[in-house]
Amino acid sequence: MAKMKKAVTMSDIAEKVQVSTVTVSKALSGQKGVSEEMRERIIELAREMGYRMPRGSQEPSKESIFRIGVLIPSSALSTFDSFYWRLYQAVSEKAMQKNCFTGYESLTGEMEQDLLLPRLVSDRMADGLIVIGRPEKRYGDFLIKNVRMPLVFLDFYEDGADCFISDSFYGTYRLTNYLLERGHKRIAFVGTLFATESITDRYLGYSKAMMEAGLEIPQDYVIPDREVKGSNMHNFSEFSLPEQQPTAYVCNCDYTASLLIPFLQKKGIRVPEDISVVGFDNFPGEHYMGVGVTTYAADLGAMAKAAVRSLIRQMNGESVKKGIHIVEGNLVEKDSVRECRRD
Repeated sequence: MAKMKKAVTMSDIAEKVQVSTVTVSKALSGQKGVSEEMRERIIELAREMGYRMPRGSQEPSKESIFRIGVLIPSSALSTFDSFYWRLYQAVSEKAMQKNCFTGYESLTGEMEQDLLLPRLVSDRMADGLIVIGRPEKRYGDFLIKNVRMPLVFLDFYEDGADCFISDSFYGTYRLTNYLLERGHKRIAFVGTLFATESITDRYLGYSKAMMEAGLEIPQDYVIPDREVKGSNMHNFSEFSLPEQQPTAYVCNCDYTASLLIPFLQKKGIRVPEDISVVGFDNFPGEHYMGVGVTTYAADLGAMAKAAVRSLIRQMNGESVKKGIHIVEGNLVEKDSVRECRRD
């Protein structure tokens, strides 16, 4: 009579992986307290060894199913294809790949003013929260102190939080050097300083490139594009152009470029024939301005993936090193820059 094959136990799996039986049990039942990498390794090994879950137990899955809440300030959303909508879509896609669901809530001005928690948090409609786009600093501090669930900030940073941002400083440094290499010396920056960390960081990258080239920045070469409070630019249509016309403009984002270019065109200034313009974000808006803007593309997929991964680790009960994580992008050449032959 053939000898029956011994059933594989959790202890057998634990011995192979060199972890405790408790860790194996948590990994196979979808409980918190196991790293994402370890959970996948245990589940894969259990399948290879032919392990069968006891009847009535939860079947092994590669991920626990979590509900990820996404909060976006209403002031950060424009009337057409917003950078933040695209970032939210990237987060949703990455979350789905990890068997997680996302729920969206708009952060209103009233909620910010009265320091009200989003319903995603107050009604426990999420297991973790990602905030996309900077709210007022006071509200950001409020979230850090009062949200009792894993929390990640995306595209802005606050002390004491886990934050994922694009490489604003180095990206604009590269863009400015791109213009300098093409003969431009009179280069202006378009963006309201201190409106957001991203704008300020991008100005600093621009300033570094100009300083290294030995070029001074006239005071009127720093051109505001919005009110200091909030990030809503819908009603901003007038730019205070410098007295001496630059040969190029570095816009803090492609949305600002999409407002500046028609403004210049109304004054009879052609882009790129008369003046060059660069932006940031790789915003798909050529049909709004008639010219493709050379830009620094933020890697939305990589930013979203890193933010979702960090949040899942926290929701699994893992300890993460919180801080500012910079995600590098790349320079994208389009049609908005010409060689400059003049001083």
